[in-house]
Amino acid sequence: TMSTQSSQSAESRSIANMEGLQSAIANNEVDRVKQLLAGQTLDELQKSYLIDIAELNGDPKMLSILKDAPAKP
Repeated sequence: TMSTQSSQSAESRSIANMEGLQSAIANNEVDRVKQLLAGQTLDELQKSYLIDIAELNGDPKMLSILKDAPAKP
């Protein structure tokens, strides 16, 4: 059905977005992270994982962006 296809593509977009976010955080690309987070809602697990990556880099600006990102339970 159509809805199955669109949910799969949304899921693969989400996974690609996560990979992009991980890379941007690791490279300390604050503006890129803001772009990738725009209009996105992370789940709590994704959000805590990204925050963990940011904590390794120790950039307070990046951490505050991620901590302010919307998340669904």
